[in-house]
Amino acid sequence: MTKLYPLMIDAYAHITPKKFLEVLRQVSPEDCDRRIFHTPPLYDLDARFRIMDRYDGLVQVITLGPVITEIADPTKTVELAKYANDGLAELVLKYPDKFVAAIASIPTNDMESAMIELERAIKDLRFKGVLINSNEYGKPLSSPEFMPLYEKMSQYNLPIFIHPQRGNNTPDYEFKYNIPSIFGWPYETTLAMTHLIFGGILEKYPNLKFITHHGGGMVPYYEQRIIQHNAKHEMMRGDYFRELTKTPIEYYKMFYADTAIHGNVPALMCAYSFFGADHIVFGADMPLGDRYFGYRSYRQTVNAIQKMDITEDERKKIFADNARKLLRLTI
Repeated sequence: MTKLYPLMIDAYAHITPKKFLEVLRQVSPEDCDRRIFHTPPLYDLDARFRIMDRYDGLVQVITLGPVITEIADPTKTVELAKYANDGLAELVLKYPDKFVAAIASIPTNDMESAMIELERAIKDLRFKGVLINSNEYGKPLSSPEFMPLYEKMSQYNLPIFIHPQRGNNTPDYEFKYNIPSIFGWPYETTLAMTHLIFGGILEKYPNLKFITHHGGGMVPYYEQRIIQHNAKHEMMRGDYFRELTKTPIEYYKMFYADTAIHGNVPALMCAYSFFGADHIVFGADMPLGDRYFGYRSYRQTVNAIQKMDITEDERKKIFADNARKLLRLTI
């Protein structure tokens, strides 16, 4: 067992609750085979706990994996969201020493039902945020139908977790060479962030907190390109700048990023340089993208954070304090 810090909060861990899985088998058996059953720690708690128990003080904030709207027929998402959220709530209640909070899933193709389920999840089940895709059924997150979600989450003062989504109709040659998950997802995350900025969401709701997966996508690496190319268009004051009171780069810095890039100290330092220690949370993409290497992402991620050229106070923020503050955790 590795003991590094009294508390390490994995703020973006994926899981598939048993109750949800049973329903999903009936609704979409092919997705159970393709997305879930080849990754036992998603649904097998013993397999999951064997990994977690290697790190003393490790706890998880659990999110559904995969996201409902990635796998379900639009007519089934309301039912599946309820099963998913009930299953997550049961896990938090039964294993409070492992799972410190859960993040809600909602049927974004039916926003009236989504708002009802969101209220139930946060008020009744005491969830600490909501999970959405980087685009919902091909619609950008700046689409008008999603405005009630932002209004409500602004009132709740809880974060929105963005998970990248890239459909089969994108020119990645049907997942050949694993292009979508390796390169497409960081791009989709960046695209979602950009739509939220220029769609005026962060301007209208400046207290909204968005947590992005995989180190904030492409944004930290392309900081100067964002600044220079937007400066050129800003001088012309294009339509998409007229409602903004800040520079685009200032809005990008309002996002939060997790550390789920499977290690890589220079990349983490790039994210740190851009977002700052206050806007980074610990995450290892557990257990997705990890099965081929014996689920070693925790080891690689923890070791990389240990090697970052930052203060111990900043390291403590990344491992626990930021998630504790964002999700209003009492641990």
